Amino acid sequence: MRRSQASLIAIALTAVVLSGCSSPAPAAAPPIVSESATTPPPRQTAPADIPRSAATLAPPTQGDPPVGVAISAIGIDVPVIPVGVESDGFMELPPDPAIAGWYRYGPDPSTGQGNTVIAAHIDSPDYPIGPFASLRDVPAGSEVVVATTGGGMLRYAVESITYYPKAELPTAALFERTGPPALVLITCGGEFDSSTGHYRDNVVMIAKPVA
Repeated sequence: MRRSQASLIAIALTAVVLSGCSSPAPAAAPPIVSESATTPPPRQTAPADIPRSAATLAPPTQGDPPVGVAISAIGIDVPVIPVGVESDGFMELPPDPAIAGWYRYGPDPSTGQGNTVIAAHIDSPDYPIGPFASLRDVPAGSEVVVATTGGGMLRYAVESITYYPKAELPTAALFERTGPPALVLITCGGEFDSSTGHYRDNVVMIAKPVA
């Protein structure tokens, strides 16, 4: 894909927000914002919303999609299904927080460039707290294993965990389709605003492939 096309897709995903739970990476990652390690109780939350500006989507990736992601350091092991964009312009997410969604209009682990984006709710009115609630506790350097449809087991090392206020989420960078390959896991976190049914922040984990 030419740079101009990649930029269009990045712009199309501007202002991504996971409000219901839930490039190359920035040259200097923002400081990690620590929180209490206590997992919050389930909330009556709205669906995870990932808005984007109107634009033509690239064709879905046809490579070797992810089917599972595991981080043994904190006991995360979840199935992954391909997701797209809802009719209202928001990224789809599985309603069950125990299942993550891979953004199928972006790179998959076999692409060799760009960011593979996988996201999940942190909680839901109809399900228990999800595994991604523990993303904030992943130690830097921890191994992340992504299983693929073709039987591959790709390994990554956690580079950073960052809390972004939703209005400041660097969407274009996180959904970058070109540049060095990386794995991006996203969910929600921070304080819960009961008046809006939304969490304040997005929690973003970036991991890089291990040779």
